[in-house]
Amino acid sequence: MKLAKEIHAHRPVSHGGPYSIKNPNSQILDFSSNVSPVGPPPSVKRHLRQNLDSLASYPDPDSKNMRKNLQRYTKIPSSHILAGNGAIEIIYNFCHVFLSRKKTLIPIPTFGEYEAAAKLNGGKIFFFKTMNLNDDINDFVKIIPKDGCVFLCNPNNPTGVLILKKNIKKILDTAEKRSSLVFVDECFIELVPDSDESVSGLVKKYDNLLVLRSLTKSFGLAGIRVGYALGSKDIIKTLDKIKIPWNVSGLGQRAADAALHDLSHIEKAKKTIRRESKFLRKEISKIDGFECHDAAANFILIKTKSKSKLIQKMLLKKNILVRDCSSFRGLDNNYIRIAVRTRDQNKRLIHAMKKI
Repeated sequence: MKLAKEIHAHRPVSHGGPYSIKNPNSQILDFSSNVSPVGPPPSVKRHLRQNLDSLASYPDPDSKNMRKNLQRYTKIPSSHILAGNGAIEIIYNFCHVFLSRKKTLIPIPTFGEYEAAAKLNGGKIFFFKTMNLNDDINDFVKIIPKDGCVFLCNPNNPTGVLILKKNIKKILDTAEKRSSLVFVDECFIELVPDSDESVSGLVKKYDNLLVLRSLTKSFGLAGIRVGYALGSKDIIKTLDKIKIPWNVSGLGQRAADAALHDLSHIEKAKKTIRRESKFLRKEISKIDGFECHDAAANFILIKTKSKSKLIQKMLLKKNILVRDCSSFRGLDNNYIRIAVRTRDQNKRLIHAMKKI
């Protein structure tokens, strides 16, 4: 078959999770996936059990009730909200619509799907290496392309750095002058304790802004695939027009509805993350060969003396899975990433790391 060169060149991005390794088993303690340490709200499980009869019905193709609940949750009108089959669908649809042959600026290291999706749709990628964009914001703003796009992950995966709102505004203002779009991935921001750096409230002010969110991380719903985006009416209308029919399953919509009514669950998660992130960084930093980066998010990037693949292999023998970060553009093979989990689980990781 004759295929476009972008399809021939496309390579799936590596991710964490138990299915990222051969022969996963139910005994593995997964520190490689950055989901909420307290899991999904019990109300979601109850709601799904009570609505299993809906399996026989097609879901609402417009996710109207879900978007209504998201309007209440985000304080953004539903006309500015797009529901997605996880955040990934929105990333790929955005690139398909807006990035064909466009210059696309991506700070690295960061989430690999921005690069993959942009390249698949003909985007012309260039990178900016930084471990903390706040420190390099003036140099970054200078190279924002004309009639292109900027991708930002806030807090950034895998570094855990939280970009200040004032710096994102600098990027937005410059990009607006240069007729460029700004895609801000905030999938982890709801799990950041003691912070208000979200730019979701700016989508009505900036026509060039799209903010990505996911219930996967904040509400522990990785297995159901529900995400959403906030943006200008024109951007949302265009993305809504090209999405696949019935893109969010009926159970996915119902799970989202139940989760969005259980805001105390987010506060419980943030309280756990605040306490356990401090505990993990303190204890791991005492172990020779491991250096923890500061982290605002529910995960921690760790520099290692030994090779990351070797560390991952050794921990797997103890049924613990961490993220080998050698696949992140901009990092070498001396970095791992761990999620923040509960105290007992974190103690088990620390004990295993001391033994390798």
